[in-house]
Amino acid sequence: MSFVERFGLWSAEQHAACAQVRQEIAARKLEVVRFSFPDQHGILRGKTLVASEALPAMQAGVSLTSTLLAKDTSHRSVFPVFAAGGGFGMAQMQGGADFILVADPTTFRVLPWAPHTGWVLCDAYFADGTPVPFATRRLYAQSLARLAEAGYSYMAGLEVEFHVFKVTDERMAPGDAGQPGTPPEVSLLTHGYQYLTELRYDQIDPVVELLRRDLLALGLPLRTMEVEFGPSQFEFTFSPGVGLAPADQMVLFRSAVKQICRRHGYHATFMCRPKIPSVMSSGWHLHQSLLDQNGANAFMPPTGDKDLSATGLAFLGGLLAHARGAAAFSTPTINGYRRYRPYSLAPDRAIWARDNRGAMLRVLGGPGDAATRIENRVGEPAANPYLYFASQVYAGLDGLARRLDPGPSADVPYEAKVETLPHSLDEALDCLKADACLNQCFGKEFVDYFIHIKRAEIARFNLEVTEWEHREYFEMF
Repeated sequence: MSFVERFGLWSAEQHAACAQVRQEIAARKLEVVRFSFPDQHGILRGKTLVASEALPAMQAGVSLTSTLLAKDTSHRSVFPVFAAGGGFGMAQMQGGADFILVADPTTFRVLPWAPHTGWVLCDAYFADGTPVPFATRRLYAQSLARLAEAGYSYMAGLEVEFHVFKVTDERMAPGDAGQPGTPPEVSLLTHGYQYLTELRYDQIDPVVELLRRDLLALGLPLRTMEVEFGPSQFEFTFSPGVGLAPADQMVLFRSAVKQICRRHGYHATFMCRPKIPSVMSSGWHLHQSLLDQNGANAFMPPTGDKDLSATGLAFLGGLLAHARGAAAFSTPTINGYRRYRPYSLAPDRAIWARDNRGAMLRVLGGPGDAATRIENRVGEPAANPYLYFASQVYAGLDGLARRLDPGPSADVPYEAKVETLPHSLDEALDCLKADACLNQCFGKEFVDYFIHIKRAEIARFNLEVTEWEHREYFEMF
């Protein structure tokens, strides 16, 4: 029996999808298939198999070293993987032992930019068939199951800002290697600032066309392509989806954009605030709502002057109550906290408002509007979507359970007397550690694991001498 059959890992839908994948690989004469999984940072990792090996591997699984789960953003292992329990207190994680990638055949795609190449998203299991507890796609699926028990499904729409630059020097000399290596030198595609101007859009149109064609060929629900406020800054938006799909689409979108651009001499980055003169921070605005068991929008108020239904208001109350604790998931990099500042179209405190872009939570819609939703403007585009979405679901569920009141809309969100958002990743991790609800929902084991990895990044950052320090103190003292 295959690994999938032995442990009963697929649904009937997945078995049917696997049969279709086999036919598509043969009909399209694919030569290789990439088996990918989203790691703890939301970065796709995996192995590429030739087609003849990929077919049995769909059910047999693909082995990967468990050290991948121990790495920070520099690809350094920050757990003692060769110590007893691998630093995790788990025999399965000791010594760099393997775990198994199991394909989800419903996610199979043919990559338009990579000749004769298929791609499939995978879930992570140990050799005994138990799910890897640090696999973030599964953590999000668990939150969706909890939400389903309450009678709802989660709908999310993506609005993602990012930068694309022209590569002028790839910095591939031997001395440029490292952990991390030297980033490429780049030049702008457009000067700032001309928000949504036709002229600037036409300047970036050749790059937009490269991306648009391949993203649509992937089946991603692309809606709009926009020139953003800053130099060389783009914004793409996507039609809303339900369940796992929007998170899967986000990790594929980011990876696709970076690959397509690099093949054509461009560098795409979802880093929040690159160190480039006059640059604007990039955000990820998450539009979210709940659907009831009849598929109706549970946030839409039936009548009256309310902005949200009772369900929507309680969910909103939960998002506010856990805004500080969830910040480490919505903004998981040191760089992302450069964006939180007043009067900047980015939030700086946990507040909501009716159609106000200065608020963290912007409520849109109203009575009779089936698109009624909450837009969370707190996230950075580098966030792991599975963790970001799961934090929203769990916070909202707590709001529903306790019928939390979000209070009145803030007309002047940058002046409201409420808690500020964390000012740094270090502070955000303290807030996450102190949030009993999120610890219970994600599991203390995972929260401790996540905090350990992020603290390792902060420790490396604190050892670096920055340009600011050198300029401030070198001549003065």
